Amino acid sequence: MPRRVSLPQADDLFRPTHDGEPPARRSAAVRAVPDTAATEPAPTTEAGGRRAASGRVKHDEKMTVYVTSEELLALEHARLSLRAGHSLGVDRGRLVREAVSLVLHDLEENGEDSMLVRRLREDRP
Repeated sequence: MPRRVSLPQADDLFRPTHDGEPPARRSAAVRAVPDTAATEPAPTTEAGGRRAASGRVKHDEKMTVYVTSEELLALEHARLSLRAGHSLGVDRGRLVREAVSLVLHDLEENGEDSMLVRRLREDRP
């Protein structure tokens, strides 16, 4: 008896990712990606007013960022370091969202003295 691989049909591949309602009107349960560690979306702020990254939720928006090969290698090194040294298995997207969250919090808290403002001023022509 020959073995046949069962492939998804076109309807499965191109199904909508939501129920047609705008993202703001959907419930948290619909937006959340099932996960044993995080079944609810992260709040926008944590205790002490710190901005929280979105974590493991279904994201409705997408942004493409181009990086150099050195930057990608550094990001991958950081991801592997988190896994090996801290038992934190995160993907690159989660790592980038956390980093962006930290930088935005620093900007909100420190304004002119934030690391982002200082570094962007260094790169100014």
